[in-house]
Amino acid sequence: MAQISLDSIKKIEKYRNTIHDKVHTTYTVFEMDGKKYVQLDTYGRIERENPEKISQSIQLDKETAQFLVNILCKEFDIH
Repeated sequence: MAQISLDSIKKIEKYRNTIHDKVHTTYTVFEMDGKKYVQLDTYGRIERENPEKISQSIQLDKETAQFLVNILCKEFDIH
């Protein structure tokens, strides 16, 4: 599990990229210590031994979510 830290997000250039398989994803919204979080959980592919087991969890707070929204709007030309 990981909480994405706003100050650690940096754009890099990669020269070898691949498209990953699509997987089942759920999200949860919760509050802790008066702060709201969104958690995305991805699950393994159907062929995996335990496909219902969470593969990865990513947590976002409001500031990090806004930063990512800005990146997505810019990179995908969303207005």
